[in-house]
Amino acid sequence: MNDLQGVRTVQSQAAQYVADVQALLNDLPVAAVPAVVEALLGAWRGGHPVFVCGNGGSAATASHFVNDLNKGTNVAGKRRFRALGLVDNTALLMAWSNDTAYEYALAEQVINFVEPGAVLVAISGSGNSPNVLRAVEVAQAHGAITVGITGFDGGKLQPLADLGLHVPSRCMEQVEDAHMILCHTLTVTLRRAIAAEPDLAVNAAPAMIGVQPLKPSRNGAVA
Repeated sequence: MNDLQGVRTVQSQAAQYVADVQALLNDLPVAAVPAVVEALLGAWRGGHPVFVCGNGGSAATASHFVNDLNKGTNVAGKRRFRALGLVDNTALLMAWSNDTAYEYALAEQVINFVEPGAVLVAISGSGNSPNVLRAVEVAQAHGAITVGITGFDGGKLQPLADLGLHVPSRCMEQVEDAHMILCHTLTVTLRRAIAAEPDLAVNAAPAMIGVQPLKPSRNGAVA
C-alpha cells in the first residue's frame, strides 16, 4: 500500500465512523429526556445533591457533567446545582477501594451526603459495572432518584435505575460520544428551564460579600 492509498483508507475509515455516529444521533432517547430533566430540577428546587459516577471514559463524562451542572446551568439570581462527582476525589476513591473493595468505592461516598430528593446519575456503557450498581442501590435505599445512562443492551443498570437514557449501540466509543451529547442536552435544557423558574427568594443564589456578580452571555458563558 502506497502513501496515497493509506491516506484514502484512513479517510474512508474516519468518514465511516462519523457516518455511524450521525446515524446513532437519530436514535437517541430524546423522549426520555424530559423525565430526567424534571428529576434534576426537583433536586435543584429542593437544594438536594446530585451525584454523578462512572468508570473509565464514563468517569470522564461524569466529571464533565458535574462541571456543566455546577457552572453551565447557572442563571443569574437563581439557586445553583449542588453536584458531586464520585470519581473526582482520588484519595477517597483509593481509600475505599483499598480498605473495602472497588465495588463499594462509589456507594460509600454516596452515604455521606445522600438524602430523600437527591439524584444519582450513573453512567455505564455496558450497564454492568458493579461499583456503579452498588451506588444506585445505596442511593435508592436512602430515597434518592436514580438515572441510568447506558449503551449496549442496557445491562443490569437499565432496569435497576428509576429513569434511563439508553444509547442503542454496541460500539463503546460511539456510546461514549452519545453520552456526552446527552449530558450537554440535559445541561442546555436545564439552563433554559431554570431561567423560566419563578424568582422566589428560596431560589436566589447567596451573594458573595464585596463581589459583584458577573453577567452571563446568552450561551451561559461569562461575558
